[in-house]
Formats: sequence, C-alpha cells, structure tokens
Amino acid sequence: MNDMDTQTAENMLAAAIQKSEEIGAKMNIAIVDTGANLKAFHRMDGAWLGSIDIACKKARTARQFDMPTGDIGSLSQPGGALFNIEHSNGGLISFPGGLPIINENGVVIGAVGVSGSSVEDDHAVAQAAIESVTAVCA
Repeated sequence: MNDMDTQTAENMLAAAIQKSEEIGAKMNIAIVDTGANLKAFHRMDGAWLGSIDIACKKARTARQFDMPTGDIGSLSQPGGALFNIEHSNGGLISFPGGLPIINENGVVIGAVGVSGSSVEDDHAVAQAAIESVTAVCA
C-alpha cells in the first residue's frame, strides 16, 4: 500500500476514538492521504469547534514535512532553523498532535492530526492511531 485507503483510515479513527475515550478527552481526528488531502475525519460529541481546523492542519503539516508536528515546533522557535514556518503553506501547526503514517516499506502514506485536549493527550491519541496501522502492517 503506497497511499491511504479507506479501510486503514477508518481503522485509525476507531483506534484514536478508543484512546480518546480511555483518557476521557473529546477529540477531533483528521487523517490525510499522501497528497495531504483529507481522507477521514471524526469530531467526537462535545469536542471543541476550534480544534477542527487545528486537527486538519496538524495532519497536513505532518504530511507536508513527513515529520511529527512537535519536531517542527522545536525547529521553529526564535533563532531556530524553521522560525516562522507556521506562516507558510496557508498556515501550519507546530506543536504535538500530528504524525506521519509510514507503511511497512518505510513509505509515508499519509498523516494523522488530533486536537481537543492537551498536546500530550493529542499526541497520545495520534500515536494510538499510528500503532493501529503498525499492527496491520506488521
């Protein structure tokens, strides 16, 4: 598989929702394909409306740069190599909660973005989605 298929995206949403429920967070979860186009999205009941855009931008940012959004944040601090990058590409998110999705062959097939709680919770939910793909690909 070299692109995100619907079944994989749905499995990832299910894993992310399950993790969100376990930690008691109401999340917005976005999954994009290799072109950074929205493939799947879920807004849990009661999740913040403002986090819809953030989740989508986290996923898009992670795919456009093929790296976790938290890593981009580290590089985009004042004096950093990527300072002000968040103003490019129509707006990026440079804090945790966005992760690239890498298949069993090491190819990036999309990304997931999660928003609705602390960045630590957002990252944990995104990681749960990633781990569901790893389990399928292994």
